[in-house]
Amino acid sequence: MSGKVLVLNQDYSPLTVCTVQRAFLLVFLEKADLLEADQNEELHTVSTTYPMPAVIKIKNYIQVPYRGVVLTRQNIFKRDHGLCQYCGIDGDLTLDHLVPRSKGGKSTWNNLVTACKACNAKKGNYTLEEAGLVLKRPPFKPSYIMFLRNNLGAMKKEWASYLNAPAVA
Repeated sequence: MSGKVLVLNQDYSPLTVCTVQRAFLLVFLEKADLLEADQNEELHTVSTTYPMPAVIKIKNYIQVPYRGVVLTRQNIFKRDHGLCQYCGIDGDLTLDHLVPRSKGGKSTWNNLVTACKACNAKKGNYTLEEAGLVLKRPPFKPSYIMFLRNNLGAMKKEWASYLNAPAVA
């Protein structure tokens, strides 16, 4: 009974991803409704067969104070797909401030990019224009839904309509 299940709030907004065991328990205890079942698998007991949850909806609305993506080194790497944003290679990576901290640059989503050590050293304490470098893609702050959709690995086809994305698996 392995796998992941998309959990939606009462208003159908994505809340989190949980294990099949947790999702089944929420449905069984009538704390959540089963919206989508995995068509290829079922859960079996000695006497009963249950559908394998793929998407569930919590019955009581859960107030989430802030649902954003935390600015961390790993999340910057995920946003940039583990590639240097200057040359495109995928090895020996670090973070680079577009506007250097010595020139007032802050550690924000829009000022940090993934860079290989060679490009980071070439850029040094300069701005992009001063160093003569061009970004492959401008930095941005990902939304929670985008982050869920892009960083969970293979997304189940049952999740696509709830995350507004094309299905992967």
